[in-house]
Amino acid sequence: MTTTAPFASAPISGAGNAPPLLRFEQLGKVYATPRGPYPVLENINLEVAQGEFVCVIGHSGCGKSTLLNMVSGFATPSSGQVLLEGKPITKPGPDRMVVFQGYALLPWMTAYQNVHLAIDSVHPNLPESQKREIALEHLAMVGLTEAADKKITQISGGMKQRVAIARALSIRPEVLILDEPFGALDAITKEELQEELLSIWNTQKCTVLMITHDIDEALFLADRLVMMTNGPAAGIGEVLNIDFPRPRSREEIMENPRYYELRNSALDFLYNRFAHDDDEA
Repeated sequence: MTTTAPFASAPISGAGNAPPLLRFEQLGKVYATPRGPYPVLENINLEVAQGEFVCVIGHSGCGKSTLLNMVSGFATPSSGQVLLEGKPITKPGPDRMVVFQGYALLPWMTAYQNVHLAIDSVHPNLPESQKREIALEHLAMVGLTEAADKKITQISGGMKQRVAIARALSIRPEVLILDEPFGALDAITKEELQEELLSIWNTQKCTVLMITHDIDEALFLADRLVMMTNGPAAGIGEVLNIDFPRPRSREEIMENPRYYELRNSALDFLYNRFAHDDDEA
């Protein structure tokens, strides 16, 4: 069964009165298939403020990755547009960096070389000493100073994801796009990296868009949780404001009754109101 919900006629806004950094306007995406056009997303309206941390959640096939691919510039809209500082996004650029679940690192290079390559590609005219300083600074941010000269094949999955985060942040993007970055990691490593990501974000305050399947992860990290309806023609069903003060403590949040209100609301949306029909998929 495919369930639909009413969509916002105007963009769902982030906090504050400042112009949004990102704006989704009547965004839609249709893919051509052997069976005909397949509408993945329809009528997406959303505003994201400068420095906001937004998580996107929904069942498989609801177009979460497609949505973020249109922000990164890897995919183009079939209708509507995504605006960054008022200008339509038409291609990838260094103002938006992506961290994938699969790391996307060059395995024959060291951790340091992977980060340095990103800096050199975006800022080729910087003095070499400055490129090295930036690379080492960002590896230190994610706790990898001692592993800087190790090849990617010599480090663990958690360390690889740390390198990917350091590489993305090293060029100081306006928008950091995270596509389930911790999905393949064990629970302990996942929590450690969540803490590190939040610590870095609290310092740099870049805008973050993150796909997750983990409600608890979203409640710990995000300012807002965007919950997607099921595909085809998926849209934004509801947006939860996660109003815990920052900086956040995982223990304090989990002792807060509001945490369980938000968690139950997200669970109700995903598993009752928009339960996924695997047979239909």
